[in-house]
Amino acid sequence: MAELVGNLLVAQSGGPTSVINASVAGVITEAGKHECIEEIYGGLNGILGILNEDLIDLNDEKDRAIKGMVYTPAAALGTCRYKIDFKKKPEPAAQDMDRLFEVFKAHNIRFFFYAGGNDSQDTSHKIHEEAVKRGYDLRVIGVPKTIDNDLPHTDSCPGYGSAIKYCAVTAMEVGIDVGSMATDDGSCCIIEVMGRSAGWIAAGTVLAKRGEPANPPHLILLPEIQYNVDAILAKVKETVAAYKYCIMVVGEGIRDDKGEEIGVDKTRLDAFGHPVLSGAAECIAEFIQGKLNTKTRTVKLGYAQRAAAHFASAIDAKNAFACGEAAVKAAAEGKSGFMVKIVREYVPDEKGGQTVKWSTGLQPLADIANVEHFVPRDWVSEDGFLPNEKFVEYARPLIEGEVKPVMEGGLPKYSVLEKSRVEKTLPARA
Repeated sequence: MAELVGNLLVAQSGGPTSVINASVAGVITEAGKHECIEEIYGGLNGILGILNEDLIDLNDEKDRAIKGMVYTPAAALGTCRYKIDFKKKPEPAAQDMDRLFEVFKAHNIRFFFYAGGNDSQDTSHKIHEEAVKRGYDLRVIGVPKTIDNDLPHTDSCPGYGSAIKYCAVTAMEVGIDVGSMATDDGSCCIIEVMGRSAGWIAAGTVLAKRGEPANPPHLILLPEIQYNVDAILAKVKETVAAYKYCIMVVGEGIRDDKGEEIGVDKTRLDAFGHPVLSGAAECIAEFIQGKLNTKTRTVKLGYAQRAAAHFASAIDAKNAFACGEAAVKAAAEGKSGFMVKIVREYVPDEKGGQTVKWSTGLQPLADIANVEHFVPRDWVSEDGFLPNEKFVEYARPLIEGEVKPVMEGGLPKYSVLEKSRVEKTLPARA
């Protein structure tokens, strides 16, 4: 198995991040150093594109385009939210797996890398197990990604550091703006960020406080904690009385004291069958406005929080690139069925303190697939309204440094792939 020779296929899945392309750049860069890897292909739009035999030749891409991926947002290869679901849809799943291996065989794919979050790692795990069952020599390594930061067994997920860097500075700037207009009448602004089940992004905005209680955000609500609405009102009233304004950050999936998602619309379902989250911030704003008669506005960061490559974290981009490199090294060494993980180590510095040293490791995909990692309860204040110093110590190193994109006419000049198509050899997918 160690002498396996063939072609490499890399794809991206799920919601993009500002550094997901850095991971792919790491895969491509490292792949060129190994003689066992012949052709380097990219799958367009994740597993869905691979099923349709939509592959591009990454060897044809210009070197500057690959280097530019490090600071380019979104998914350069395209992405999807397609799940091979053997539990709910066994027959279509079996057909998908048959088709997938037909594509692998047709293009001699022997190294497969999938950059994504929970569902993507589950897909990687299924493909690895299927390859073993079919006796097909294939090395599968998952590459971590997600601004939600909810993959287990890794210190952090590529994309998270950049997301909280952007969200924290947004909370800071919005806070300065709202505070400058605050009068005795009082005002409240609620900033909604992504995070249905895990509150890592919302929690990350605490970095904007810089240890000062008066600095915004004043309240941070996490999906992991159930909140009594009256307690929220009391806290807002107390904050407005103290500072004349209140900045609140909420994760989109926050829950009330009955465990119900505050902003859910049960009449609509998303691609995975979950009720659509239609606006937790708006719901809370209406309640505050109605009960306290306090001028209340909302800010929904939406796609901006995962696409803000102009303010990405240098550490985040570096770790994302390293994950891509590590994935290829592991596969070339004969490993399969693992996800690359980020490892943090504290080492003494010249000033007598400690600094963070980053490296990568491997974790079996079986330990990762469909497992969510939540903000520890002891990293949040007793009343649940602010992350504490334990969280700050964890998060602060993740936002260090700035990625400097190439500029043109005062704006970033992001990288665009030429996407030279690999010739299809199979009949169209049924």
